[in-house]
Amino acid sequence: MNVLLDNLALFREGFIGTVTLTVTSALLALVLGVVIAGFRVSPVAPLRAFGTAWVTLLQNTPLTLLFLVAFFVVPRILFPGINSFLLAMCALGVYTSSFVCEAVRSGFNTVPMGQAEAARSIGMSFMQSMRIVVVPQATRSVVPPLSSILIALTKNTAIAGAFNNVELFNIQKTLSNDGLEIGLIFIWITLAYLIITFTISGLFRLLERRLEVAR
Repeated sequence: MNVLLDNLALFREGFIGTVTLTVTSALLALVLGVVIAGFRVSPVAPLRAFGTAWVTLLQNTPLTLLFLVAFFVVPRILFPGINSFLLAMCALGVYTSSFVCEAVRSGFNTVPMGQAEAARSIGMSFMQSMRIVVVPQATRSVVPPLSSILIALTKNTAIAGAFNNVELFNIQKTLSNDGLEIGLIFIWITLAYLIITFTISGLFRLLERRLEVAR
């Protein structure tokens, strides 16, 4: 207990860093994932090809490699001096978007094809039929896999600690270097991660129940 109380400010900073990185990366992943999923089911062939390439490339690239590209290539070529938090958020968000895309696309596939065709037959554009007809129905089946994806994202934030970002795993390294008992440090770090992941799981279970009632 002394390890936690004596370093409470440091633990709090790491906890807030992990939560902030998780939330911002999740928002980016959700936006990109929905857009790319729309590309993948688009009637426009180049958009479908782009969406397929996006998912295939990112799902088969190690996340650590994306971090290396984000921190050592992007600042030199595109954005010199960019904040390390933004780089970590982009790496996590872009990587996770490929998994969000597939979850959303699977949800789209649960909606009967005839409904989208009926929407287009009454004059709706592709985007209108997606927004008004397909997406609201697909949401119910998308929620459960999104919970698992965002929990995995939370755990993936640990990689950001090796790239000059203050988060829980980075705090663990700092405390270990100070000579504190590593076993006790890991216990408190694990509990902090469990609080975040259980919160995400609980929020999604609540959302699932709300959607069940709506149905």
